Amino acid sequence: MQAQNTLAPLTVEKIMRDPKWMGISPTRPFWDMDGETLYFYWNPESASADSLYKINLKNNKPVKLNAKERTEIISANDLIYNKAHTAFTFEKAGDLFYFQVKDKKKIQITNTQNFESSPRFGFNDQAIIYKSGDNIYAWNIADGSTKQLTNFINGSEPTEKVKAKTDLQNDWLETDQMREFEVLKKRKQDRDERTEAAKQNADKEKELKKLYNNGKQLLGVQISNDGRFISYRLRNTVTNTRTLIPNYVTESGYTETLNGRSKVGQALAKEDFFIYDSKVDTLLKIDTKQIPGIYDIPEFIKDYPAELKTREEKKAERSVNFSSLNWADNAAYAVLEMSAQDNKDRWLMFWDTATKKLSLIDRQHEDAWIGGPGIGSYNTGWIDDNNFWFQSEKSGYSHIYIYNKTSNSIKALTQGNFEIQQVSLSNNKKYFYVISNKEHPGEKHYYRLQISNGIMEKLTGKEGAYEVALSPDEKNMAYLYSYINLPPELFLQPLNKKQTAVQITDKSISAEFASYDWRIPEVISFKAADGQLVYARIYKPKNAIANAPAVLFVHGAGYLQNAHKWWSSYFREYMFNNLLADKGYYVMDIDYRGSAGYGRDWRTGIYRNMGGKDLSDNVDAINYLKQNFKIEEAMNTAKFFGNTFSLILPLRHFYFLNR
Repeated sequence: MQAQNTLAPLTVEKIMRDPKWMGISPTRPFWDMDGETLYFYWNPESASADSLYKINLKNNKPVKLNAKERTEIISANDLIYNKAHTAFTFEKAGDLFYFQVKDKKKIQITNTQNFESSPRFGFNDQAIIYKSGDNIYAWNIADGSTKQLTNFINGSEPTEKVKAKTDLQNDWLETDQMREFEVLKKRKQDRDERTEAAKQNADKEKELKKLYNNGKQLLGVQISNDGRFISYRLRNTVTNTRTLIPNYVTESGYTETLNGRSKVGQALAKEDFFIYDSKVDTLLKIDTKQIPGIYDIPEFIKDYPAELKTREEKKAERSVNFSSLNWADNAAYAVLEMSAQDNKDRWLMFWDTATKKLSLIDRQHEDAWIGGPGIGSYNTGWIDDNNFWFQSEKSGYSHIYIYNKTSNSIKALTQGNFEIQQVSLSNNKKYFYVISNKEHPGEKHYYRLQISNGIMEKLTGKEGAYEVALSPDEKNMAYLYSYINLPPELFLQPLNKKQTAVQITDKSISAEFASYDWRIPEVISFKAADGQLVYARIYKPKNAIANAPAVLFVHGAGYLQNAHKWWSSYFREYMFNNLLADKGYYVMDIDYRGSAGYGRDWRTGIYRNMGGKDLSDNVDAINYLKQNFKIEEAMNTAKFFGNTFSLILPLRHFYFLNR
């Protein structure tokens, strides 16, 4: 009789149960505003939903929060600080607040039925700038007054009407009356003087410029630190035919229809970018003609002579998508990030408020497509008024670059055959905190990167992957750590590394899950036919059996990594691979061309040739199995699976080989 809570032997039925049987790992750790309390979601009781837990740094015991406590949380992730870090602002439930750190004084800025959002400091930290509806407002910290800074109008700008004949006749009649009757002339003169005096005595602010969206979608409204420049995008609406997907499993019992994506190649929405100068009452539309390479024709068009000829004759600009302007604190200039809609170019352009012209900082071009970690995600910014940082795959891997305004030069802060996958700037702006696979393509570690010299200090230890939440004072880090055979658990560690990490959660794995000796597949690499290294996992049976198939697992999702050293999102497939190994079969799982984690050339290796190198990498994996484990290709795989084949097929794609 099988012992209670003992998992072995593995079966498909056991693997495919609700994942709660495994235990539920903690997720989404975050700090409170003072860095004394850590919050995270957890479900050790295997309830219907995760609950919010907390620990205090003075007591690392997890405690579940009640409903009232949950509503009172202020997350450090939501705090926007002033330059001196003496105060911060945040949004909660659609209202805004201002908090002074020293005396812990909290002031509510708004209390309305509207939804106010995106608060930040402006006007040299003398005001809180925020968004309500389509418009921007400023709350004065000193006197608590609020001023509207933008006046966007949903509609088209009215045009001056040509006066009709009757209007001209009435104008003539009014002029004649003023000429013939002195008393009427005197009354009008007195009335005009009173009106002018009233305007002067009211000491009223100049009326805000009306900015019309002309029936287009208003996006990305931003304002410079001094309030002078307002930038925004207008996007035209495009209605494309969407694909229809039948949904057979419905509550009604009838087949229903889901709206899917539109077909590739249909029209894309076009954008225009505007900057309004409130000082001189001038609206400027960004002229894309000045962008280097804007008329370039993508390389692949050469394979279509008719379209190539049309494009050469038209000499039209390529359509671009704009990111928001990233203003320097001094509000004298900004960096505008934009990308071609054909995904072949990404530009960083310098915009000077004095000349009101764009100049190129950096252009990244790819004949395949621009992408990679940290690129196109608005994760850029000014370190100070002279240095601007961004990420680029120009070297082949996503790295951090710094543009220096004074020298008009760019330097790589990191370099090598690895990726910088996540980046955040320290409070004092002397460091970056980064997640990188520098140690190994299949590991993710947390580093403190010194901006002055590019030295990367690794802050995490064991092999695996780390998802880190840094405390707001940057003294402690909480992280979710996982390994190949270990789902994530929560740890707490001081950044100074003088103290070891403390494990916070230890009940995430069920007794049933822990009862099985889960394999740690070997992470190896082999050479593909073209000489490139392909990374793979190999599950080896303890007792290999003669003439049995081997299995080549092919992960889905395209741009995804699975030959790594952390707990896989394909956890059911991981367990199924263990089941196969239990039965004596070798299993190989490779990160073929197009997978994530290996840089630009690997990411784009299937461009315009799906079923090319991605397939040949799998064929080379088969050859590796044949050479190292004496496995031959199978002609009939259905015999091995028998009646269970229909259950196994939906898991993912597998190739089978005979030994």
